[in-house]
Amino acid sequence: MIYVTRRAEFSASHYYHNPKFSPEQNRRVFGKCSNPLGHGHNYTVEVTVGGPIDPATGMVLDLKDLKTLLEQEVVELMDHKFLNKEVPAFAEKNPTTENLAIEIWKLLAPKLVQGKLHRIRLYETADLFVDYYGE
Repeated sequence: MIYVTRRAEFSASHYYHNPKFSPEQNRRVFGKCSNPLGHGHNYTVEVTVGGPIDPATGMVLDLKDLKTLLEQEVVELMDHKFLNKEVPAFAEKNPTTENLAIEIWKLLAPKLVQGKLHRIRLYETADLFVDYYGE
């Protein structure tokens, strides 16, 4: 099995809020991330796909196809968006790094034509990332 990884970047804003919490509890649990006006991040997502090498092409999959899929399904949906308000998956779910990684998996896994999605790695900052390997 060979693994290939493609990287993309997007910028988005968000806030964390639990409607079951009081305003004070939201501030205590989520800190400055609970500001309803939001705050932004520059995200980097790495998508790793594994599979056998196709003897006809010498590749697991065409990386430009993976780049196109990543741009169409993730970057176009999330780049320069207020995630809580503009991305339906986060209308009632906090757009944490963990939840973003899971949603990206859900967007990409069923659309891969070759190989199998192995990992989503999402960086929120240079030193904070989440790895998601599916359910």
